[in-house]
Amino acid sequence: MKIFVWLLVFSLTACGSPRRNLEREAARASKRLDREVAKARPARASNWGFFSGPVETRWENDGVTMVLLNELRYTDPYGEVWVAPAGSRVNGASVPRAFWSLIGAPFEGKYRNASVLHDVAYEEQSRSWEDADRMFYNAMRCSGVGAVTAKTMYYALRRHGRHWKHRQALPVRSASDARPTAVTPGAVDEIQSWIKENDPNLEQIETRAQSERR
Repeated sequence: MKIFVWLLVFSLTACGSPRRNLEREAARASKRLDREVAKARPARASNWGFFSGPVETRWENDGVTMVLLNELRYTDPYGEVWVAPAGSRVNGASVPRAFWSLIGAPFEGKYRNASVLHDVAYEEQSRSWEDADRMFYNAMRCSGVGAVTAKTMYYALRRHGRHWKHRQALPVRSASDARPTAVTPGAVDEIQSWIKENDPNLEQIETRAQSERR
């Protein structure tokens, strides 16, 4: 009888152990896959995504705010969809004013669509500011903005942008409410020169901006 009990215990233990091992191995494999996906995201950003629909706006009486008359939709290189709904009010305040001279005011030229989407993303705060800033970079490239200018603007956001810790952080209400940026023309020239000479990827830009933000 004792022999039978011991055989039964051994049998149950042996049956349970492989299952636990499989569960642990599956968990490890899932973590490895998550790491590989995270590494692959920048590499997959090659076609820059696409926009759906033109931007139609109406200027408000304050001269700095525009109201979207139709929805602007952007699908980024990873398949994520970013929407600026009709009726959204935007003023370019999510982009540091000191860097407007690089490419013009937020609603002029090639990066207008990206600026509109970025303003709305910063207002809604339904996604992280990191994702919103990356979207801005990809949307600029999608609109035909060159690599050096787009990377300089991306650095500006990572270094001087208004970052929130909580989803419902106080939104920017006007261009004057944006985070102050003590940026000299020399500093802009320096970062542009660094980008031209080194062609850094976005992770390298993020590292430099973070170290200089402190």
